[in-house]
Amino acid sequence: MMQKLTRKWRKSSADADGGDEYSLPTRDDSRPIDTQEQEELVRSLENSQAHQSLIWRTVFAGFVSCYACFLIYSIYQQAFSPWELRYHAYFMYEVGPGSIVAAETAAVLVCLMVITGLMHNSRRRLWLWYSFVPGTLLAVFWLHHMLRLAKFRWDIVWLPLTPLGGAGICLYVDYLLNQSSEEVRKLRGYMYSYKAY
Repeated sequence: MMQKLTRKWRKSSADADGGDEYSLPTRDDSRPIDTQEQEELVRSLENSQAHQSLIWRTVFAGFVSCYACFLIYSIYQQAFSPWELRYHAYFMYEVGPGSIVAAETAAVLVCLMVITGLMHNSRRRLWLWYSFVPGTLLAVFWLHHMLRLAKFRWDIVWLPLTPLGGAGICLYVDYLLNQSSEEVRKLRGYMYSYKAY
């Protein structure tokens, strides 16, 4: 966006000087921009930042939604065909099928909390932080039962780590997007009053 505005400004300067694109500049390109140009530039940066923020929030909410759909399928399989999925079958002698369904339902709840935290403006960060509590409890539940197995299974280490890790990654994405938004707000504060002589 910034490059587009720079090209547009340079093109308008070249047209104003009456020269073609291969001539040397005859005006000072480092002149201060007036208040209206500053306002347009800051507004375009704000719009671009808001658009990019929405895109990235939607992308990560989409990833979390896909994982939640996978968990719903997993719950369905465990409820109607217990122990048929391999990652459930490891726990056949350790825990009951209802506990597996409850744990995966809690993981869906964590996913919904993360999606809410990413997509809704009001108290956004609180939802992301609150998702760590059930995510941590799920990690403890799965790790406890994984450690009780005769052999530790590395192929199912995603069970305890995915809800907690997903919440952490989405919190970091939210932090980065808020930082860029704050930088654009600071830029608005740095606008100066242009006085032509």
